[in-house]
Amino acid sequence: MPRDPAWRGRLTGAAVVLLVLWPMLVQAEFKPWILWDAQSLAATWQFIASFVPPAHSLEFLQLVAISSWETIAMATAGMALAMLGAIPLTLLVTERLSISRIGSGRVSPLAASVRHAVRALLVLLRSVPELVWALLLVRIVGLGPTAGVIAIALTYCGMLGKVYAEILESSDASACNALLHNGSGRLQALLYGALPESAAELVSYTIYRWECAIRGSVVMGFVGAGGLGQRMDESMKMMAGSELATMLMVFVLLVAGADAVSAMLRRRLA
Repeated sequence: MPRDPAWRGRLTGAAVVLLVLWPMLVQAEFKPWILWDAQSLAATWQFIASFVPPAHSLEFLQLVAISSWETIAMATAGMALAMLGAIPLTLLVTERLSISRIGSGRVSPLAASVRHAVRALLVLLRSVPELVWALLLVRIVGLGPTAGVIAIALTYCGMLGKVYAEILESSDASACNALLHNGSGRLQALLYGALPESAAELVSYTIYRWECAIRGSVVMGFVGAGGLGQRMDESMKMMAGSELATMLMVFVLLVAGADAVSAMLRRRLA
């Protein structure tokens, strides 16, 4: 049987990955064998056994339905605010839409300074996870969905602004250049030059982020931002496994529904 000619490279690559990964695993205190400890297995089995049967009283299901709707509303409102902030920031940060580069081909120092400042703002916004924003905002605005909406809006504004700009920068520049060279404004160049070619990719990414916002809304509920996550946190603290089982099933259905909606919209865009 012939030897693999690249076996030395594969072996070296595997050794390098192991050498780099091992200190990180040690630093992270990664100890998966703890899961198979007799005490851990007993506690796990006791907790999982409490999931059966799932809570199904009418009063509880109504409470879960209200919390689920609150989660969807939080994610959607946060995304809407994020887009309101991201679109004007995208206009400022996208070099392809710069009017100052017309003629010389170079962006003016003032325009470049503004662009760098906006890029730094986008980095700041997306560098802080929405969960951290929610923790801070809960202290300011109190418990409830308001903190979650603002947290999603801040983080996702940074994400959307960055990716929107990258999508527009990677599109064909001929239409934008033609409009700008013939006296068009920045907004007109975006709407009639860059947007028609990039619309499908922009909408697809926005829908994907909306999916992520729904999942993030549930997580933020654990820090008091309301919605389904806050109910799950309360049930976990009370060790109410049957309630938790019902909410986990609803959460799975919620994410599956968001995935189905996004898949349908992507098919229509395609």
